[in-house]
Amino acid sequence: MPLLEHSHKPRDIAKRLGRGPKVSYLRDWVYGGIDGTVTTFAIMAGVVGANLSSTVVVILGVANLLADGFSMAAGNFTGTKAEHDEYEQLRRMEERHIELAPEGEREEIRQIFRTKGFEGDSLENVVDVLTQHRSSWIDTMMQEEHGMPAVSRSPIHAALYTFVAFVLCGSVPLLPYLLGVDRPEWPSTIMTGATFFAIGSFRSRWSPKPWWLAGFETLTIGMLAASVAYLIGSWLKELV
Repeated sequence: MPLLEHSHKPRDIAKRLGRGPKVSYLRDWVYGGIDGTVTTFAIMAGVVGANLSSTVVVILGVANLLADGFSMAAGNFTGTKAEHDEYEQLRRMEERHIELAPEGEREEIRQIFRTKGFEGDSLENVVDVLTQHRSSWIDTMMQEEHGMPAVSRSPIHAALYTFVAFVLCGSVPLLPYLLGVDRPEWPSTIMTGATFFAIGSFRSRWSPKPWWLAGFETLTIGMLAASVAYLIGSWLKELV
């Protein structure tokens, strides 16, 4: 028998479901990590392409790391907060509709489950049982009518994870410069490529793609962005 991700014994199922659905901040980690690495390395590549000093690389890199990391976190906080506010507004609307037009809301439940293949007595039993539990009724309407999951992501946690991932991954391209390595361009490039690949491989745990393909995909995107920045830096150097 193939190895399953979790146990299906009744006691284990009850324990797992009793904890409630998990809130995932994977996208915040991946988003912050990739953007931090790409942005910092792109700035570094642009500065190197313009043939500026290592001191300039460090100054611009660290300034970008903190300023852009905070900006990313603030933007993610605002966006996640907007999603949270939208969810609360729609939930209050559904509560009001159930209070003022219960039969209309029952009909919505009926049509939702009819599209899922229920009919006849089975359909009416589902409608009767579900509409007797107000919270489950509202949860169903939020999910099926508005596409809003019951799990709510914390804006503060989303912002924090984005900032931490941005700073941790974004600091990798700067390490050879901060450590005073001779000819730091190549060590920085290799370490950055490894970071891109690691982020992509980590993301594959929640993706149907094999780890090596997800890693190579992220590596390609990151290095493409860095190449563009390097070429722009070289071009501007010739103009100035």
